[in-house]
Amino acid sequence: MGTLERREGILRLLETAENVSVAELVDRLGASEATVRRDLVQLDKEGVLRRTHGGARRLSLRGVTTPFAARTSVNPEAKRRIAAAAVAMLAPSESVVLDGGTTCLEVARHLQDPSLRVVPLSLRAATVLGDAGVPITVCGGDIRPDELSATGAQALNSITTMRFDTAVISCCGFSFPEGVTSYDAEDAAIKTAAIRYSGRVVLLCDETKWGRTTFGWVADADALTTVITDHVLSPHEQARAAELGLEVITV
Repeated sequence: MGTLERREGILRLLETAENVSVAELVDRLGASEATVRRDLVQLDKEGVLRRTHGGARRLSLRGVTTPFAARTSVNPEAKRRIAAAAVAMLAPSESVVLDGGTTCLEVARHLQDPSLRVVPLSLRAATVLGDAGVPITVCGGDIRPDELSATGAQALNSITTMRFDTAVISCCGFSFPEGVTSYDAEDAAIKTAAIRYSGRVVLLCDETKWGRTTFGWVADADALTTVITDHVLSPHEQARAAELGLEVITV
């Protein structure tokens, strides 16, 4: 198991357990204790977790997010598959609002159709789309230093002046009971507006976010048209999706 895969495995374990011991990581990852401890030191420096005596604890509680750069290393292959599936759903000449976040950045990297009109909610995605020759319209507003995503009243007002065929939305957490959630209320408000003014809503939700609930409520599950995920639904989840008329694409 390579370094990147091993560290991703540590983060996956911490998505389902608030604390994990070095002994458990050694057993689950098949790595030496010294290697695991070096991984924990590096991940602690990156601000993804906090080392404890004998292990580590999860840092990203309901109201706390991890740095953008650190999140890019979490479940990257699944995010690329999810992004490709989202792009395949888009028809020529659609108007699309593209959320911020690491998975939506992957969507931007896959988009090549110059007939689309895309409203990216992050400067990272705007740069990628602009370089690819995809027409873009940029919202005004404040820019978050780490995310480089639009926020604030001006960004919110910009969204209300437009109408979209499709909203491609990322999330910090999703569950059928709680719906789509984000780490803070301002980001949640931008996502909610994008959903409100779109004909269909495609949620991108990799396994690390499935079943989680974070601080800011965005939308109920019945506001969504499609969820694209690498999570394999249980029979109960399949039945709930059918009740809601929600399409779930597993990649």
